[in-house]
Amino acid sequence: MAGGKWQRMGKVAAALAGAAAAALWVAPGGAQAAGAAPERLSGTGLFTDAAHGVVAPGVLRYTPQYPLWSDGAAKARWIRLPAGKAIDASDPDAWRFPPGTRLWKEFSFGGRRVETRYMVLGRDGAWTYATYRWLPDGSDAERAPERGLRGVAEVAPGVRHDLPAAGDCRACHEGGPTPVLGFSALQLSPDRDPLAPHAEPPAPGDVDLPALARTGRLRGLPADLLARPPRIAAPSPRARAALGYLHANCASCHDARGALASLGLDLAQRVRGGDARAPLATAVGQPSRARPPGMGDAPLRIAAGDPGASVLVRRMGSRDPLLQMPPFGTKLADAQALDLVAAFVRDDLGPATTHPAAPVHQEKNR
Repeated sequence: MAGGKWQRMGKVAAALAGAAAAALWVAPGGAQAAGAAPERLSGTGLFTDAAHGVVAPGVLRYTPQYPLWSDGAAKARWIRLPAGKAIDASDPDAWRFPPGTRLWKEFSFGGRRVETRYMVLGRDGAWTYATYRWLPDGSDAERAPERGLRGVAEVAPGVRHDLPAAGDCRACHEGGPTPVLGFSALQLSPDRDPLAPHAEPPAPGDVDLPALARTGRLRGLPADLLARPPRIAAPSPRARAALGYLHANCASCHDARGALASLGLDLAQRVRGGDARAPLATAVGQPSRARPPGMGDAPLRIAAGDPGASVLVRRMGSRDPLLQMPPFGTKLADAQALDLVAAFVRDDLGPATTHPAAPVHQEKNR
């Protein structure tokens, strides 16, 4: 990719982080992430045998029902809580984790482990992030530079996967009410969405919401969430899946409780005190600040009934670094999710009233 385009990508990432103002989550007392992660993944406590994937005692595997799109990567995820400590789940939409909590996410392409991302909560309340690149022989993984690494694995012809910079991790994880993404009451609900794009069935032994409560790893969880597990109460199965996808892939930034609240776009689904359709009020019929080429001077975030006139759909389908959403982290548009969200806009939100029909626009992946 030409140097100019990389510079433009950097500006996009910087703009996102800058708009977040405190794209570093600040702990009480003003502390920020400090300290260095181990040089090798084997030093983080995930495995007793990294080469064969033998997980250490006390490490719990989990599978969120709405996974983040990562260019088709196969993923495995784990968490380890300090002995005798529990998650404060009294706010089911923003769990608070005890110091010493560790999480890992492993990315594989073509059956080969490529990277593992790691985050650990320090005693000062600040998170440290690191990315590890797997060695060619699969025996261990080495910590990548803070600036990240480009082009470490092919994900499609002519398209290669990048390891994120530490700033990329912070921009995604620290823009909302909790830095831990994908491990929540909704994501771990046993009432799983069968239409969720790229849904992965939980592996034997994976923990879910009831298992965490049963083993004393949650405190303060409202009891009714065990009697009636969290579920997006959408008017149709397709709407449920579309709203869940937007929650997982967009709401880490676009959350009314987050650093980008001033943008007025809230795509987060809430277990407590929220109508599943409430986020649509911030998108349907609302003017977009972005002006994608060919969409006129006053495009809408979502034009009901018309995905081709909806900026949200257009940006999902683009991988122009100045237009794409999410702004970084993927090189390939998610075709399955694009079809789902376009159908949701066209068929579930009713006929267009202010825009003529237009085809869904998916740009060539770059």
